[in-house]
Amino acid sequence: MIQAKKILKALPNVLKTIDLPKLGKKQQGKVRDIYLQGNKRILITTDRHTSFDVFLGLIPFKGTILNLLSEFWFKKTRHIISNHMIAVPHHNVMVTRNCTIIPVEMVVRGFISGVSKTGLWYNYSLGKRLIYGLKFPEKMKKNQKLPHPIITPTTHPEIGSKIHDEMLTRDAILSKKLLNKKLYLQMEKIAIELFRFGSNLCKRNGLILVDTKYEFGIYNGQLMLIDEIHTPDSSRFWIADTYKKQFKKNQEPDYYDKEFLRLWYANQGYRGDGRPPKMPTDLMVKLSQRYIGVYEKITGKKFKPYQYPIEEDIKKSLHV
Repeated sequence: MIQAKKILKALPNVLKTIDLPKLGKKQQGKVRDIYLQGNKRILITTDRHTSFDVFLGLIPFKGTILNLLSEFWFKKTRHIISNHMIAVPHHNVMVTRNCTIIPVEMVVRGFISGVSKTGLWYNYSLGKRLIYGLKFPEKMKKNQKLPHPIITPTTHPEIGSKIHDEMLTRDAILSKKLLNKKLYLQMEKIAIELFRFGSNLCKRNGLILVDTKYEFGIYNGQLMLIDEIHTPDSSRFWIADTYKKQFKKNQEPDYYDKEFLRLWYANQGYRGDGRPPKMPTDLMVKLSQRYIGVYEKITGKKFKPYQYPIEEDIKKSLHV
Protein backbone atom coordinates (compact mmCIF):
# COMPACT_ATOMS: atom_id res chain seq x y z
CA MET A 1 0.00 0.00 0.00
CA ILE A 2 1.24 3.48 -0.84
CA GLN A 3 2.64 5.24 2.23
CA ALA A 4 0.67 8.05 3.81
CA LYS A 5 3.64 10.43 3.60
CA LYS A 6 3.66 10.19 -0.22
CA ILE A 7 -0.02 11.09 -0.32
CA LEU A 8 0.45 13.97 2.12
CA LYS A 9 3.39 15.26 0.06
CA ALA A 10 1.19 15.30 -3.03
CA LEU A 11 -1.71 17.19 -1.42
CA PRO A 12 -0.57 20.78 -2.12
CA ASN A 13 -0.25 20.20 -5.89
CA VAL A 14 -3.11 17.85 -6.76
CA LEU A 15 -5.16 18.51 -9.89
CA LYS A 16 -8.19 20.62 -9.03
CA THR A 17 -8.87 21.89 -12.55
CA ILE A 18 -7.03 22.71 -15.76
CA ASP A 19 -7.54 25.52 -18.24
CA LEU A 20 -6.83 24.72 -21.89
CA PRO A 21 -8.21 27.68 -23.87
CA LYS A 22 -6.80 26.32 -27.15
CA LEU A 23 -9.31 23.49 -26.85
CA GLY A 24 -12.23 25.89 -26.52
CA LYS A 25 -14.70 26.53 -23.73
CA LYS A 26 -14.39 24.36 -20.63
CA GLN A 27 -17.32 22.53 -19.08
CA GLN A 28 -17.02 21.22 -15.55
CA GLY A 29 -18.61 18.03 -14.30
CA LYS A 30 -18.35 16.77 -10.75
CA VAL A 31 -14.81 15.49 -11.20
CA ARG A 32 -14.01 16.07 -14.88
CA ASP A 33 -13.05 19.08 -16.96
CA ILE A 34 -14.55 18.64 -20.41
CA TYR A 35 -13.63 20.12 -23.78
CA LEU A 36 -15.61 19.52 -26.97
CA GLN A 37 -13.71 19.13 -30.24
CA GLY A 38 -16.20 18.47 -33.03
CA ASN A 39 -17.25 14.84 -32.73
CA LYS A 40 -14.81 14.26 -29.87
CA ARG A 41 -15.12 14.95 -26.17
CA ILE A 42 -11.91 15.34 -24.17
CA LEU A 43 -12.31 14.29 -20.54
CA ILE A 44 -9.68 15.35 -18.02
CA THR A 45 -10.27 13.57 -14.73
CA THR A 46 -9.22 15.75 -11.81
CA ASP A 47 -8.64 14.89 -8.17
CA ARG A 48 -11.88 16.55 -7.07
CA HIS A 49 -14.01 14.42 -4.79
CA THR A 50 -17.77 14.51 -4.45
CA SER A 51 -20.22 12.56 -2.34
CA PHE A 52 -23.93 13.30 -2.03
CA ASP A 53 -23.37 15.23 -5.31
CA VAL A 54 -21.37 17.82 -3.35
CA PHE A 55 -17.69 18.79 -3.70
CA LEU A 56 -15.92 17.76 -0.50
CA GLY A 57 -12.20 18.00 -1.22
CA LEU A 58 -9.21 16.87 -3.27
CA ILE A 59 -7.75 13.36 -3.16
CA PRO A 60 -4.22 12.67 -4.47
CA PHE A 61 -3.98 10.25 -7.42
CA LYS A 62 -7.74 9.86 -7.55
CA GLY A 63 -8.16 11.21 -11.08
CA THR A 64 -5.61 8.78 -12.43
CA ILE A 65 -7.29 5.82 -10.74
CA LEU A 66 -10.71 6.72 -12.16
CA ASN A 67 -9.33 7.21 -15.65
CA LEU A 68 -7.20 4.07 -15.79
CA LEU A 69 -9.86 1.86 -14.21
CA SER A 70 -12.41 3.10 -16.75
CA GLU A 71 -9.95 2.33 -19.54
CA PHE A 72 -9.50 -1.19 -18.12
CA TRP A 73 -13.25 -1.87 -17.89
CA PHE A 74 -14.11 -0.27 -21.25
CA LYS A 75 -11.68 -2.68 -22.92
CA LYS A 76 -13.05 -5.65 -20.97
CA THR A 77 -16.74 -4.99 -21.72
CA ARG A 78 -16.68 -4.22 -25.45
CA HIS A 79 -18.27 -7.62 -26.10
CA ILE A 80 -21.36 -6.45 -24.16
CA ILE A 81 -21.70 -2.90 -25.50
CA SER A 82 -19.64 -0.36 -27.45
CA ASN A 83 -18.30 2.57 -25.44
CA HIS A 84 -17.19 6.13 -26.06
CA MET A 85 -13.44 5.64 -25.46
CA ILE A 86 -11.11 6.49 -28.35
CA ALA A 87 -7.71 6.99 -26.69
CA VAL A 88 -5.95 7.60 -23.35
CA PRO A 89 -3.05 9.97 -24.16
CA HIS A 90 -2.30 10.66 -20.47
CA HIS A 91 -3.19 8.82 -17.27
CA ASN A 92 -5.68 11.57 -16.40
CA VAL A 93 -7.05 12.11 -19.92
CA MET A 94 -9.49 10.19 -22.09
CA VAL A 95 -10.47 11.21 -25.62
CA THR A 96 -14.00 10.01 -26.30
CA ARG A 97 -16.78 10.17 -28.86
CA ASN A 98 -19.07 13.14 -28.32
CA CYS A 99 -22.25 11.24 -27.53
CA THR A 100 -25.69 12.67 -26.86
CA ILE A 101 -26.18 11.92 -23.17
CA ILE A 102 -29.26 9.93 -22.14
CA PRO A 103 -30.96 11.66 -19.16
CA VAL A 104 -31.31 8.50 -17.03
CA GLU A 105 -28.61 6.78 -14.98
CA MET A 106 -28.95 3.03 -14.57
CA VAL A 107 -28.06 2.11 -10.99
CA VAL A 108 -27.71 -1.64 -10.41
CA ARG A 109 -27.71 -3.01 -6.87
CA GLY A 110 -26.85 -6.46 -5.59
CA PHE A 111 -27.36 -5.66 -1.90
CA ILE A 112 -29.66 -3.51 0.23
CA SER A 113 -27.26 -0.80 1.28
CA GLY A 114 -26.48 2.90 0.80
CA VAL A 115 -26.88 5.85 3.20
CA SER A 116 -27.41 8.69 0.71
CA LYS A 117 -30.93 9.99 0.06
CA THR A 118 -31.22 7.78 -3.02
CA GLY A 119 -29.68 4.81 -1.20
CA LEU A 120 -31.72 1.64 -0.86
CA TRP A 121 -31.04 1.08 2.84
CA TYR A 122 -31.62 4.73 3.72
CA ASN A 123 -35.13 4.59 2.24
CA TYR A 124 -35.85 1.13 3.67
CA SER A 125 -34.76 2.31 7.14
CA LEU A 126 -37.36 5.10 6.91
CA GLY A 127 -40.05 2.43 6.72
CA LYS A 128 -40.56 2.48 2.96
CA ARG A 129 -41.24 -0.88 1.36
CA LEU A 130 -42.04 0.33 -2.14
CA ILE A 131 -38.77 1.83 -3.38
CA TYR A 132 -37.99 2.70 -7.00
CA GLY A 133 -41.30 1.04 -7.84
CA LEU A 134 -40.05 -2.26 -6.41
CA LYS A 135 -41.55 -4.08 -3.39
CA PHE A 136 -39.27 -5.17 -0.55
CA PRO A 137 -40.17 -7.63 2.22
CA GLU A 138 -40.14 -6.89 5.94
CA LYS A 139 -37.25 -7.71 8.25
CA MET A 140 -34.44 -7.17 5.79
CA LYS A 141 -31.07 -6.29 7.28
CA LYS A 142 -28.63 -3.63 6.18
CA ASN A 143 -26.10 -4.96 3.63
CA GLN A 144 -28.17 -8.10 2.98
CA LYS A 145 -27.68 -9.67 -0.43
CA LEU A 146 -30.68 -9.37 -2.73
CA PRO A 147 -32.08 -12.49 -4.46
CA HIS A 148 -30.92 -11.02 -7.79
CA PRO A 149 -29.50 -7.69 -9.02
CA ILE A 150 -32.09 -4.93 -9.37
CA ILE A 151 -32.19 -1.65 -11.29
CA THR A 152 -32.96 1.57 -9.41
CA PRO A 153 -32.72 4.35 -12.01
CA THR A 154 -32.11 8.01 -11.24
CA THR A 155 -32.17 11.24 -13.18
CA HIS A 156 -29.02 12.44 -14.91
CA PRO A 157 -28.58 16.17 -14.19
CA GLU A 158 -26.86 18.27 -16.86
CA ILE A 159 -23.11 18.89 -16.61
CA GLY A 160 -22.40 21.53 -13.99
CA SER A 161 -25.91 21.35 -12.57
CA LYS A 162 -26.35 21.70 -8.81
CA ILE A 163 -29.47 19.55 -8.91
CA HIS A 164 -29.08 16.23 -7.10
CA ASP A 165 -29.89 12.88 -8.70
CA GLU A 166 -33.54 11.99 -8.15
CA MET A 167 -35.10 8.57 -7.77
CA LEU A 168 -37.05 7.19 -10.73
CA THR A 169 -39.09 4.11 -11.59
CA ARG A 170 -39.43 2.24 -14.84
CA ASP A 171 -43.09 3.27 -15.07
CA ALA A 172 -42.24 6.95 -14.53
CA ILE A 173 -39.52 6.87 -17.17
CA LEU A 174 -41.90 5.39 -19.73
CA SER A 175 -45.00 7.39 -18.79
CA LYS A 176 -43.09 10.69 -18.82
CA LYS A 177 -41.48 9.60 -22.10
CA LEU A 178 -37.99 10.26 -20.81
CA LEU A 179 -37.02 7.32 -23.03
CA ASN A 180 -38.88 5.10 -25.44
CA LYS A 181 -39.65 1.61 -24.17
CA LYS A 182 -37.37 -0.26 -26.59
CA LEU A 183 -34.33 1.84 -25.70
CA TYR A 184 -34.99 1.71 -21.97
CA LEU A 185 -35.40 -2.07 -21.92
CA GLN A 186 -32.19 -2.39 -23.94
CA MET A 187 -30.40 -0.29 -21.31
CA GLU A 188 -31.83 -2.44 -18.51
CA LYS A 189 -30.62 -5.64 -20.19
CA ILE A 190 -27.13 -4.28 -20.84
CA ALA A 191 -26.84 -2.85 -17.31
CA ILE A 192 -27.57 -6.25 -15.76
CA GLU A 193 -25.07 -7.95 -18.11
CA LEU A 194 -22.38 -5.41 -17.23
CA PHE A 195 -23.06 -5.84 -13.52
CA ARG A 196 -22.84 -9.62 -13.68
CA PHE A 197 -19.63 -9.46 -15.72
CA GLY A 198 -18.13 -6.93 -13.31
CA SER A 199 -19.23 -8.92 -10.26
CA ASN A 200 -17.59 -12.09 -11.55
CA LEU A 201 -14.29 -10.36 -12.34
CA CYS A 202 -14.28 -8.60 -8.96
CA LYS A 203 -15.07 -11.84 -7.14
CA ARG A 204 -12.03 -13.51 -8.71
CA ASN A 205 -9.95 -10.68 -7.29
CA GLY A 206 -11.33 -10.76 -3.76
CA LEU A 207 -13.93 -8.00 -4.06
CA ILE A 208 -17.72 -7.80 -4.02
CA LEU A 209 -19.26 -5.36 -6.48
CA VAL A 210 -22.06 -4.08 -4.25
CA ASP A 211 -23.74 -1.62 -6.57
CA THR A 212 -22.82 0.67 -9.44
CA LYS A 213 -24.20 3.11 -11.97
CA TYR A 214 -23.98 3.09 -15.74
CA GLU A 215 -24.41 6.07 -18.01
CA PHE A 216 -25.34 5.81 -21.66
CA GLY A 217 -25.31 7.99 -24.74
CA ILE A 218 -26.14 7.86 -28.42
CA TYR A 219 -23.53 8.26 -31.15
CA ASN A 220 -24.54 8.05 -34.82
CA GLY A 221 -27.72 6.28 -33.75
CA GLN A 222 -25.85 3.68 -31.68
CA LEU A 223 -26.25 3.13 -27.95
CA MET A 224 -22.93 3.49 -26.13
CA LEU A 225 -21.61 3.20 -22.59
CA ILE A 226 -20.14 6.55 -21.48
CA ASP A 227 -18.60 8.38 -18.50
CA GLU A 228 -16.89 5.75 -16.32
CA ILE A 229 -17.42 2.14 -15.31
CA HIS A 230 -16.82 0.14 -12.12
CA THR A 231 -14.71 2.78 -10.38
CA PRO A 232 -14.79 3.67 -6.66
CA ASP A 233 -16.75 6.80 -7.64
CA SER A 234 -19.47 5.01 -9.59
CA SER A 235 -19.45 1.79 -7.56
CA ARG A 236 -19.11 0.36 -4.09
CA PHE A 237 -16.84 -2.56 -3.23
CA TRP A 238 -16.51 -4.80 -0.18
CA ILE A 239 -13.80 -7.26 0.76
CA ALA A 240 -15.23 -10.66 -0.18
CA ASP A 241 -13.47 -12.80 2.45
CA THR A 242 -14.91 -10.97 5.45
CA TYR A 243 -18.41 -10.03 4.23
CA LYS A 244 -20.35 -13.03 5.60
CA LYS A 245 -18.61 -12.92 8.98
CA GLN A 246 -19.25 -9.18 9.35
CA PHE A 247 -22.87 -9.50 8.21
CA LYS A 248 -23.64 -12.24 10.75
CA LYS A 249 -22.26 -10.01 13.51
CA ASN A 250 -24.38 -7.07 12.28
CA GLN A 251 -21.15 -5.21 11.59
CA GLU A 252 -20.34 -3.01 8.62
CA PRO A 253 -18.50 -4.76 5.78
CA ASP A 254 -14.88 -3.95 5.08
CA TYR A 255 -15.48 -1.15 2.60
CA TYR A 256 -13.03 -0.67 -0.23
CA ASP A 257 -14.53 2.50 -1.66
CA LYS A 258 -15.76 5.92 -0.57
CA GLU A 259 -18.70 4.61 1.49
CA PHE A 260 -16.73 4.91 4.73
CA LEU A 261 -16.42 8.61 3.92
CA ARG A 262 -20.18 8.87 3.26
CA LEU A 263 -20.79 7.17 6.61
CA TRP A 264 -18.49 9.66 8.34
CA TYR A 265 -20.45 12.57 6.87
CA ALA A 266 -23.80 10.89 7.60
CA ASN A 267 -22.71 10.47 11.24
CA GLN A 268 -22.05 14.23 11.27
CA GLY A 269 -25.67 14.68 10.18
CA TYR A 270 -24.71 15.64 6.61
CA ARG A 271 -26.37 14.08 3.55
CA GLY A 272 -25.87 16.73 0.90
CA ASP A 273 -27.82 19.75 2.09
CA GLY A 274 -26.12 22.93 3.26
CA ARG A 275 -22.43 23.43 3.88
CA PRO A 276 -20.50 20.18 4.40
CA PRO A 277 -18.07 19.64 7.28
CA LYS A 278 -14.42 19.94 6.28
CA MET A 279 -12.86 16.63 5.30
CA PRO A 280 -10.09 15.67 7.75
CA THR A 281 -6.63 15.04 6.27
CA ASP A 282 -6.52 11.46 7.56
CA LEU A 283 -9.71 10.70 5.63
CA MET A 284 -8.13 12.10 2.46
CA VAL A 285 -5.18 9.75 2.94
CA LYS A 286 -7.37 6.71 3.62
CA LEU A 287 -9.55 7.46 0.62
CA SER A 288 -6.54 7.77 -1.68
CA GLN A 289 -5.19 4.45 -0.37
CA ARG A 290 -8.53 2.73 -0.95
CA TYR A 291 -8.84 3.99 -4.51
CA ILE A 292 -5.33 2.74 -5.24
CA GLY A 293 -6.14 -0.56 -3.53
CA VAL A 294 -9.23 -1.09 -5.71
CA TYR A 295 -7.19 -0.36 -8.84
CA GLU A 296 -4.49 -2.86 -7.86
CA LYS A 297 -6.93 -5.61 -6.88
CA ILE A 298 -9.05 -5.31 -10.02
CA THR A 299 -6.28 -4.86 -12.60
CA GLY A 300 -3.55 -6.91 -10.93
CA LYS A 301 -1.14 -4.04 -11.60
CA LYS A 302 0.98 -2.18 -9.08
CA PHE A 303 0.16 1.52 -8.96
CA LYS A 304 3.20 3.76 -9.35
CA PRO A 305 2.83 7.15 -7.65
CA TYR A 306 4.14 10.11 -9.64
CA GLN A 307 5.25 13.64 -8.96
CA TYR A 308 2.73 16.48 -8.94
CA PRO A 309 2.00 18.94 -10.52
CA ILE A 310 0.88 17.26 -13.76
CA GLU A 311 -0.72 20.14 -15.71
CA GLU A 312 2.23 20.53 -18.11
CA ASP A 313 2.31 16.80 -18.86
CA ILE A 314 -1.39 16.91 -19.68
CA LYS A 315 -0.89 19.85 -22.05
CA LYS A 316 1.95 18.04 -23.83
CA SER A 317 -0.15 14.89 -24.22
CA LEU A 318 -2.87 16.95 -25.93
CA HIS A 319 -0.40 19.06 -27.96
CA VAL A 320 -1.65 22.37 -26.55
